[in-house]
Amino acid sequence: MENLRIAIVQSKLHWENRDQNLAHFESHLLGIQEDLDLIILPEMFTTGFSMNAESQAESMDGDSLLWMKKVAKWKKACLTGSLIIQEDNQYYNRMFFVYPDESFKYYDKRHLFRLANEHEVYTPGSTKVIVQLKNWDINLNVCYDLRFPVWARNTQDYDVLLNVANWPKQRIDAWDTLIKARAIENQAYVLACNRVGEDPKTNVYDGHSSVVDYAGKLLAQSIGEEEIIFYTLNKQDLLDFRNKLPFHRDQDSFEIIHSA
Repeated sequence: MENLRIAIVQSKLHWENRDQNLAHFESHLLGIQEDLDLIILPEMFTTGFSMNAESQAESMDGDSLLWMKKVAKWKKACLTGSLIIQEDNQYYNRMFFVYPDESFKYYDKRHLFRLANEHEVYTPGSTKVIVQLKNWDINLNVCYDLRFPVWARNTQDYDVLLNVANWPKQRIDAWDTLIKARAIENQAYVLACNRVGEDPKTNVYDGHSSVVDYAGKLLAQSIGEEEIIFYTLNKQDLLDFRNKLPFHRDQDSFEIIHSA
């Protein structure tokens, strides 16, 4: 049973400056000597949480996705994070999961943060996306999605819930609580990558990027500073826990009806 070696890159973001952000993340990655399976970057890691989609969006063959492919190949590890993408005259907060062979899958953020008018700028996703890495199934999730347990519901189809975010300090207690709740109720690891620093809208971010296990135990966390969290997830421990405590057998069944 293969374990999963991950790195969560908690970083500052340069507001709406793609080139500076890509260079900044590349400097972080240069220092990684460990062999990894997965490297995790924050939500909108090339821009910050921008509503200026018209000026900041890239196409599906844009420089940022090309950079992600280059890095995944270079580090021989999957790379994930979200970008502002324009496709078919729509804008998306799109989370990419790029493999070392430069193939990729993507998930469009479902729950758009109306307090920042994200729902007026971007088109919501409608499809839950679970990707495979080694013998692991990973559910892709972006920031505000974390507040909605129905969307994250595990019907024994994933092992890890992966959330990338720009989650501000003023609501960080909710973040800490929700990542543990999603882990407990779904009997899955949660990997949560948040940014640090400030943006021009006076939002302050202090990270709290975390690794939480299937029982809700906090295994690793970084607060306040730029830092890379390294951790190895144990698949056999997860399976043993689910077999010992098969809470999923008593779940209620329901159907998700997508609202407009």
